[in-house]
Amino acid sequence: MTSAEKALSNLPADIVVWDQDIVSKYTTDFRHLYVGRTLAVLRPRSVAEVQLVVRTLAAHGVPVVPQGGNTSYCTAATPNRDGSEVVVSLERLNKIREVDAGNLSMTVDAGCILSDLHDVASENDLMLPLSLGSQHSCQIGGNLSTNAGGIAVVKYGMARELVLGLEAVLPDGSLLSDLNPLRKNNAGYDVKQLFIGGEGTLGIITGASLKLVRKPRAVVTAFLAISEISVLSTLLDRAQRFTGDAVTSFEYVSNSSLDLLLSKRPSLRRPLEEPSDHYVLLEAATSSHLLDLQGAAEALLEEAISDGLVIDGAVAANEEHRSHFWHLRENIPEGEVLNGGSVKHDVSVRTSRLAAFITEASDIVKSRCSQAILSVYGHVGDGNVHFNVVPPHSAQPAEFKENFEQSVSPLIYSLAARMGGSFSAEYGIGRSKLELLAEFGDPGKIALMRKLKTALDPKGSMNPGKVIP
Repeated sequence: MTSAEKALSNLPADIVVWDQDIVSKYTTDFRHLYVGRTLAVLRPRSVAEVQLVVRTLAAHGVPVVPQGGNTSYCTAATPNRDGSEVVVSLERLNKIREVDAGNLSMTVDAGCILSDLHDVASENDLMLPLSLGSQHSCQIGGNLSTNAGGIAVVKYGMARELVLGLEAVLPDGSLLSDLNPLRKNNAGYDVKQLFIGGEGTLGIITGASLKLVRKPRAVVTAFLAISEISVLSTLLDRAQRFTGDAVTSFEYVSNSSLDLLLSKRPSLRRPLEEPSDHYVLLEAATSSHLLDLQGAAEALLEEAISDGLVIDGAVAANEEHRSHFWHLRENIPEGEVLNGGSVKHDVSVRTSRLAAFITEASDIVKSRCSQAILSVYGHVGDGNVHFNVVPPHSAQPAEFKENFEQSVSPLIYSLAARMGGSFSAEYGIGRSKLELLAEFGDPGKIALMRKLKTALDPKGSMNPGKVIP
């Protein structure tokens, strides 16, 4: 009997899943780029059972791979291929522990689906402002362990900025219980931040206290065709001023990205009659019933057109109209998949430098691979662009992607580095970006990360092979 089998035999039988047909969905990463193996999947039902699982596996020297909704783009939640690691799924820890409307907070289990938390907040006339394309399947514990971004970072920040308190099981099975939802608490180190963005390498997040905001009373959404990509930062600044900093989303969509989607989804219609090379999806919201957000948006559009920043635009007249705008933006990745997939570059630079980055990176691709199809979109409001490259129609997708990642992707990442940016804006490191972190990461920071990992996980048993180069 192996060490893993011995460990699993000491755990409650009803939390151990042996059936490999079921297990297989936990061992394939979200993008189907990596398939690992595991003897079994553990699905604890309580924090106490998570502690029992971690203690038992640690006693037998069995590595742990924590997993939420398994929507990581960097194989952070996938076990390795030798079958030595055991997946611990948090899906059964899915209770709402408390909603405190007066404190604008909620305390929840880590396995709660993000969209379910949206619904609970809404029932209390509040909103959880973390919004992602995968929100109907991703879990809040995974969102926090990867410090997820999404479409509303420009106003509300990354996932870490929404966390008031945290609970986590450490590699030895002990419990960090720091769930008090206070906004001011200077009692020593803010240790919860170690686990936000740690991708499960320092412990397993089991619960969190989250900031809520008041539900918007007015929302205005506009799809704009802009004259040149260089006007992005000017238009964002003007939008924030006109709306009194009520802008929640400021998304860039290239026409080539839109074309990829529309070519495979002919039932969808263009947002504006005349095509443009560059678009912006702008949304602003306020909880006040007194502020004229619609009037502000219309005044912004009128002035932006008059000044030549915007060629054309449409302000959503109703929820159906708004939903169509967002459906186009949120399904841009589907358009890439339907056209053979893409080489992804999750890059961030200063918002003021984003247009220059897109222009220079596009020139690099055109000079190296003129037939490649660019799919560029992203969260302009926070400087994050998804600079993706789709294979030419005549190419073999797998071969193209491999060659591109080896010969051209390094040039794109080097450009981001020269512009003071990052090769990983919101996806994290996982397993797939270790080499990039080793090349572009700060040596001092990496050294400190190693010390923290050694201090908290001296046996290296918590999600090994991830985050630390």
